[in-house]
Amino acid sequence: MIRPSTLRGRLALFALVTAAVWVGGLAWGFNALLSDQLYTHADDVLRTRAAATAALVTVDRHGGLILREPADDAALDANLWVYQRGRAVERPLGRASLQRAADRLAARPGGGFAQTSDSPVSRLYALPVRIGDRHVATVVAAVDIDPYDKAAAVAQWGSAGFVVLLLAGVYVATRVAVARALRPVDQMTHQAARWSARDVEHRFGVARRPAELDALAQTLDGLLARQSAVLRHEQQLTAELSHELRTPLSSIVAETELLTRGRRSEAELARAHAAIAAGAQRMARIIETLLSDARARTGQVPGRCEVYDAIDAAVQGRGPAVVVARSPGPAPVAGLGADVVERILAPVLDNAVRYAATVVRVGAAQRDGTVEVTVHNDGPGVPDGWEEAIFEPGRRADPEDGHSGAGLGLPLARRLARAGGGELHVVPAAEGATFVVTLPPG
Repeated sequence: MIRPSTLRGRLALFALVTAAVWVGGLAWGFNALLSDQLYTHADDVLRTRAAATAALVTVDRHGGLILREPADDAALDANLWVYQRGRAVERPLGRASLQRAADRLAARPGGGFAQTSDSPVSRLYALPVRIGDRHVATVVAAVDIDPYDKAAAVAQWGSAGFVVLLLAGVYVATRVAVARALRPVDQMTHQAARWSARDVEHRFGVARRPAELDALAQTLDGLLARQSAVLRHEQQLTAELSHELRTPLSSIVAETELLTRGRRSEAELARAHAAIAAGAQRMARIIETLLSDARARTGQVPGRCEVYDAIDAAVQGRGPAVVVARSPGPAPVAGLGADVVERILAPVLDNAVRYAATVVRVGAAQRDGTVEVTVHNDGPGVPDGWEEAIFEPGRRADPEDGHSGAGLGLPLARRLARAGGGELHVVPAAEGATFVVTLPPG
């Protein structure tokens, strides 16, 4: 059996076979019922004509057969025979084979039906005529059944043509319907392929589509989110390697340049060699640490976590003044690892606890394709014009405010957030200060 390679071809073939079995069965049943009804009608015609002729038969007082003439005496000439004691009293004109069949049927006790085998085929019916208890005659009626056979053949050919046309229409309509139904799937597949190659931050999200495609959209969104998380993890690993290795590498380069400039004392050479060795060892430890972390995540989706888990880990040890407000519904999932989210939130929470009067409130929500973590404190707030300056290293709005800090925490938090594809900024608040950490979705 030929099996189409495409889904639309398989569905169209399945619909065609199913329709062929169903419609073919109906057509066969229709033709069988029609043929039965046609032959039943022919038998009814024979009975009626034989009974009408038998009603015209009487006998005289000597036992002779009297056949009264009907109003339309042509009726007796249309394939009707009347027999008495095996002899034809009334015999119409006709072919010899039909005459012999009528004679044989009239001689049969009890009458009944018979049929000729030559062409044209005729069907005969014999009806015994009784007056009282005496069998006085036998009436034989015949009818040509070729018109009935032709009507049955026309019905069979017509139904066969109808079935063929119907199946052709079913096949074409099924292919068209399946193609239209699969068109959104093709579009989603091409979009997912294009997004995965160019911009993995796109999502199908919640849109008007058939309910059956929601699961596909969610699955594709999940795959895109995982691919995005993997890319962010690789970018973050590269950024961390670059950032962490810059200092020891610069130290090694500087010491090497000093060594090549001229003669140096034994102490200077020893110090330079020790500095180069220390820098190399530090670079080795950094590389081993980062690669060990990468190997530990093998088989897992890197850079993906439930935000509330990272928030809970970040607020531990910061006292009862920090309150986590959980919103109803599914927990937001960020496209960064829990450790990275915790490292982003830690400086923001330290700053909020430092300046809060009584309480720090932390919340999270998923909005417009991103995850937002809000940290609000009821302290004095950020002075006007300092919304961006506080994210510059070493800048503090009021160095004499009585709080410790070097002004490095918030810049570090913003750098980490941006390295992971997010952002950290201040939003206006009626009271206190509100920091919003924007994270990529998971």
